[in-house]
Amino acid sequence: MAVPPSAPVPCSLFYLRRQAPCPQCSWGMEEKAAASAGYWEPPGPPKAAVPCFSVAVDQDDILPGALRLIRELRPHWKPEQVRTKRFKDGITNKLVACYVEEDMRDCVLVRVYGERTELLVDRENEVRNFQLLRAHGCAPKLYCTFQNGLCYEYMQGVALGPEHIREPQLFSLSADVPKVEVLEQELSWLKEHLSQLESPVVFCHNDLLCKNIIYDSSKGHVRFIDYEYAGYNYQAFDIGNHFNEFAGVNEVDYCRYPAREVQLQWLRYYLEAQKGTAATPREVERLYAQVNKFALASHFFWALWALIQNQYSTISFDFLRYAVIRFNQYFRVKPQVLALEMPK
Repeated sequence: MAVPPSAPVPCSLFYLRRQAPCPQCSWGMEEKAAASAGYWEPPGPPKAAVPCFSVAVDQDDILPGALRLIRELRPHWKPEQVRTKRFKDGITNKLVACYVEEDMRDCVLVRVYGERTELLVDRENEVRNFQLLRAHGCAPKLYCTFQNGLCYEYMQGVALGPEHIREPQLFSLSADVPKVEVLEQELSWLKEHLSQLESPVVFCHNDLLCKNIIYDSSKGHVRFIDYEYAGYNYQAFDIGNHFNEFAGVNEVDYCRYPAREVQLQWLRYYLEAQKGTAATPREVERLYAQVNKFALASHFFWALWALIQNQYSTISFDFLRYAVIRFNQYFRVKPQVLALEMPK
């Protein structure tokens, strides 16, 4: 079973067409009319008008015209304090940023259209699309238009180059992360289902990946290291989590997840070491069912952990990709786990 369909990317056409009518524009009525006619076109402009100034900015000397616009848009800025920054990556238009504070938190971008670009570009349609996308949270604020350009909000971030767009963390992997509503439902299900399995609560390591297990061949000892996640937990979670770690971390491959026969052998040794006596087949089968059910909780926990790490960690690791992998595996094996019967 694959990850359930998540919310469409907010700025996709599919997302826009599913929304309720926007109070700021005539989207709902136009969409219905277009749908009934069997075609779709971008809707008309929102009702809220964008200021239009009778200012023409000289392409070869942008600053004077830009400052005239800034006096209208930011009258509280002192002209002598206004800083400017020219962006030179564009090959159609000319763009300059105007700001006062060093962090550019409040910054106005002044874009001057290229000479005769209206022969190829429908500028009215551009403004209409700008307003539409802004109404749905997919574009910056449009402050005004002027005779040969427009002013809009500066968006914090880095403009990508060819060396960046190949990086996996920049793909639209977030679309593969289940919606919050789905995660809440799964969490409730896990709590209800796993709490009924009667797995004993013991002191657990909770992070038994391979590198946290040290084997001393001269003494025949196995010891655990790194106890930052250690604490009381369900016995079956610790074992299920350990089995999940067979797949690895950097190069995850769940073909390495231990087969049933290997697990049964492992679990029999575990129970015999715990009890000091032979384990019955029923005891081994019961622990097998508990462990594989709790392995779901392990996938869920580390997927959420990876999402948090993706937001805040400075470590060079593709946490978002790892979260998607764990969520995918959770939903893939869930039907198989549900089919496991607990021996009476």
